[in-house]
Amino acid sequence: MSRHIALIAGSSQQSSQSAKVAHWLAASLQRQSCETSVIELGQQTLPLWPEADSKGVWPEISATLRSADALVVISPEWHGMASPALKNLFMYAGRAELAHKPALLVGVSGGQGGSYPLAELRASSYKNCRVCYLPEHLIVRNVEQVMNPGEPASEDDQRIRARADWAMGLLLDYTNALAPLHERHRSPPADWMNGM
Repeated sequence: MSRHIALIAGSSQQSSQSAKVAHWLAASLQRQSCETSVIELGQQTLPLWPEADSKGVWPEISATLRSADALVVISPEWHGMASPALKNLFMYAGRAELAHKPALLVGVSGGQGGSYPLAELRASSYKNCRVCYLPEHLIVRNVEQVMNPGEPASEDDQRIRARADWAMGLLLDYTNALAPLHERHRSPPADWMNGM
Protein backbone atom coordinates (compact mmCIF):
# COMPACT_ATOMS: atom_id res chain seq x y z
CA MET A 1 0.00 0.00 0.00
CA SER A 2 1.41 3.40 -0.99
CA ARG A 3 1.73 5.95 1.79
CA HIS A 4 1.83 9.74 1.67
CA ILE A 5 4.62 11.23 3.78
CA ALA A 6 4.87 14.99 4.44
CA LEU A 7 8.35 16.33 5.11
CA ILE A 8 8.59 19.67 6.93
CA ALA A 9 11.80 21.63 6.30
CA GLY A 10 11.76 23.81 9.42
CA SER A 11 14.18 26.55 8.39
CA SER A 12 12.79 30.00 7.63
CA GLN A 13 15.64 30.62 5.18
CA GLN A 14 14.63 30.46 1.52
CA SER A 15 17.53 28.25 0.48
CA SER A 16 18.40 26.02 3.42
CA GLN A 17 20.31 22.90 4.29
CA SER A 18 17.13 21.66 6.01
CA ALA A 19 15.31 21.83 2.66
CA LYS A 20 18.20 19.98 0.98
CA VAL A 21 17.91 17.20 3.58
CA ALA A 22 14.10 17.15 3.18
CA HIS A 23 14.39 16.61 -0.57
CA TRP A 24 17.05 13.91 -0.11
CA LEU A 25 14.81 12.07 2.38
CA ALA A 26 11.80 12.50 0.06
CA ALA A 27 13.78 10.79 -2.71
CA SER A 28 14.60 7.94 -0.30
CA LEU A 29 10.89 7.52 0.47
CA GLN A 30 9.98 7.66 -3.22
CA ARG A 31 12.41 4.77 -3.83
CA GLN A 32 10.25 2.88 -1.29
CA SER A 33 7.09 3.61 -3.34
CA CYS A 34 5.81 6.50 -1.21
CA GLU A 35 4.14 9.69 -2.31
CA THR A 36 5.86 12.70 -0.72
CA SER A 37 5.16 16.38 -0.13
CA VAL A 38 7.88 18.76 1.06
CA ILE A 39 6.73 21.78 3.05
CA GLU A 40 9.51 24.38 3.08
CA LEU A 41 8.78 26.95 5.77
CA GLY A 42 11.30 29.26 4.09
CA GLN A 43 9.10 29.25 0.97
CA GLN A 44 5.67 28.97 2.64
CA THR A 45 5.98 31.56 5.40
CA LEU A 46 3.33 31.45 8.10
CA PRO A 47 2.62 34.64 10.06
CA LEU A 48 3.35 34.42 13.75
CA TRP A 49 0.42 32.72 15.43
CA PRO A 50 -2.31 33.91 16.23
CA GLU A 51 -2.17 36.51 13.45
CA ALA A 52 -4.58 36.06 10.58
CA ASP A 53 -3.03 34.21 7.66
CA SER A 54 -3.70 36.88 5.05
CA LYS A 55 -1.64 35.13 2.34
CA GLY A 56 -3.60 31.92 2.76
CA VAL A 57 -0.54 29.74 3.37
CA TRP A 58 -1.96 27.78 6.30
CA PRO A 59 -4.92 26.19 4.44
CA GLU A 60 -2.50 24.72 1.89
CA ILE A 61 -0.12 23.43 4.58
CA SER A 62 -3.05 22.10 6.62
CA ALA A 63 -4.41 20.19 3.62
CA THR A 64 -1.00 18.63 2.99
CA LEU A 65 -0.66 17.58 6.64
CA ARG A 66 -4.22 16.20 6.75
CA SER A 67 -3.60 14.06 3.68
CA ALA A 68 -0.29 12.70 5.00
CA ASP A 69 -0.06 9.32 6.69
CA ALA A 70 3.14 10.29 8.52
CA LEU A 71 5.65 13.13 8.90
CA VAL A 72 9.33 13.83 8.83
CA VAL A 73 10.06 16.96 10.90
CA ILE A 74 13.42 18.52 10.04
CA SER A 75 14.80 21.18 12.37
CA PRO A 76 17.98 23.16 11.99
CA GLU A 77 19.79 23.92 15.22
CA TRP A 78 19.93 27.65 15.82
CA HIS A 79 21.83 28.53 18.99
CA GLY A 80 20.84 25.17 20.47
CA MET A 81 17.13 25.65 19.77
CA ALA A 82 14.51 24.53 17.26
CA SER A 83 13.73 27.08 14.59
CA PRO A 84 11.02 29.67 15.33
CA ALA A 85 9.27 28.85 12.03
CA LEU A 86 8.89 25.23 13.07
CA LYS A 87 7.65 26.06 16.57
CA ASN A 88 5.17 28.47 14.96
CA LEU A 89 3.85 25.71 12.67
CA PHE A 90 3.05 23.60 15.73
CA MET A 91 0.96 26.48 17.09
CA TYR A 92 -1.20 26.22 13.95
CA ALA A 93 -1.31 22.43 13.62
CA GLY A 94 -3.91 20.55 15.62
CA ARG A 95 -5.46 17.14 15.98
CA ALA A 96 -7.15 17.21 12.58
CA GLU A 97 -3.76 17.46 10.89
CA LEU A 98 -1.50 15.38 13.14
CA ALA A 99 -3.24 13.38 15.89
CA HIS A 100 -1.80 9.88 16.28
CA LYS A 101 0.32 10.08 13.15
CA PRO A 102 3.92 8.87 13.39
CA ALA A 103 6.68 11.42 12.92
CA LEU A 104 10.42 11.07 12.61
CA LEU A 105 12.48 13.94 14.01
CA VAL A 106 15.55 14.98 12.04
CA GLY A 107 18.13 17.42 13.39
CA VAL A 108 20.38 19.41 11.05
CA SER A 109 23.65 20.99 12.12
CA GLY A 110 26.52 22.69 10.34
CA GLY A 111 28.82 21.21 12.99
CA GLN A 112 28.60 18.43 15.54
CA GLY A 113 25.34 19.58 17.21
CA GLY A 114 21.74 18.90 16.27
CA SER A 115 20.35 17.11 19.32
CA TYR A 116 18.95 20.02 21.36
CA PRO A 117 16.15 20.95 18.92
CA LEU A 118 14.96 17.34 18.92
CA ALA A 119 14.72 17.30 22.72
CA GLU A 120 12.87 20.63 22.61
CA LEU A 121 10.37 19.39 20.02
CA ARG A 122 9.80 16.13 21.93
CA ALA A 123 9.12 18.10 25.10
CA SER A 124 6.61 20.62 23.81
CA SER A 125 5.37 20.31 20.23
CA TYR A 126 3.18 17.20 20.58
CA LYS A 127 0.89 18.30 23.44
CA ASN A 128 -2.16 19.65 21.64
CA CYS A 129 -1.69 18.16 18.18
CA ARG A 130 -0.90 14.64 19.51
CA VAL A 131 1.71 13.78 16.88
CA CYS A 132 3.53 10.54 17.79
CA TYR A 133 7.29 10.91 17.58
CA LEU A 134 9.22 7.73 16.92
CA PRO A 135 11.70 6.72 19.63
CA GLU A 136 14.39 6.88 16.94
CA HIS A 137 15.61 10.08 15.32
CA LEU A 138 18.19 11.17 12.77
CA ILE A 139 20.84 13.89 13.13
CA VAL A 140 22.58 15.16 10.02
CA ARG A 141 25.83 16.71 11.23
CA ASN A 142 28.27 18.72 9.09
CA VAL A 143 25.32 19.03 6.73
CA GLU A 144 27.11 21.05 4.05
CA GLN A 145 29.34 18.02 3.32
CA VAL A 146 26.68 15.30 3.16
CA MET A 147 23.52 14.41 1.23
CA ASN A 148 24.55 16.49 -1.75
CA PRO A 149 23.64 15.34 -5.29
CA GLY A 150 25.65 12.49 -6.72
CA GLU A 151 27.67 9.73 -5.12
CA PRO A 152 28.62 9.86 -1.42
CA ALA A 153 31.52 12.26 -0.94
CA SER A 154 33.00 10.53 2.11
CA GLU A 155 32.59 7.66 4.53
CA ASP A 156 30.53 9.96 6.79
CA ASP A 157 28.27 10.80 3.85
CA GLN A 158 27.83 7.12 3.01
CA ARG A 159 27.03 6.32 6.65
CA ILE A 160 24.38 9.04 7.07
CA ARG A 161 22.73 8.08 3.77
CA ALA A 162 22.50 4.44 4.88
CA ARG A 163 21.19 5.47 8.31
CA ALA A 164 18.63 7.78 6.68
CA ASP A 165 17.37 5.01 4.37
CA TRP A 166 16.99 2.73 7.42
CA ALA A 167 15.13 5.46 9.33
CA MET A 168 12.72 5.99 6.41
CA GLY A 169 11.96 2.25 6.41
CA LEU A 170 11.34 2.36 10.16
CA LEU A 171 8.97 5.31 9.71
CA LEU A 172 7.01 3.33 7.13
CA ASP A 173 6.68 0.39 9.55
CA TYR A 174 5.28 2.75 12.20
CA THR A 175 3.02 4.34 9.58
CA ASN A 176 1.45 1.00 8.72
CA ALA A 177 1.07 0.05 12.39
CA LEU A 178 -0.53 3.35 13.48
CA ALA A 179 -2.74 3.93 10.42
CA PRO A 180 -6.07 3.09 12.13
CA LEU A 181 -5.42 5.25 15.20
CA HIS A 182 -5.59 8.67 13.53
CA GLU A 183 -9.18 8.20 12.37
CA ARG A 184 -10.28 6.61 15.62
CA HIS A 185 -8.72 9.10 18.06
CA ARG A 186 -8.30 12.47 16.38
CA SER A 187 -11.56 13.76 17.93
CA PRO A 188 -11.74 12.79 21.62
CA PRO A 189 -14.47 14.04 23.97
CA ALA A 190 -14.48 17.84 24.24
CA ASP A 191 -13.30 17.72 27.86
CA TRP A 192 -10.03 16.09 26.75
CA MET A 193 -9.19 18.04 23.59
CA ASN A 194 -6.02 19.51 25.08
CA GLY A 195 -3.27 17.70 26.93
CA MET A 196 -2.93 17.56 30.67
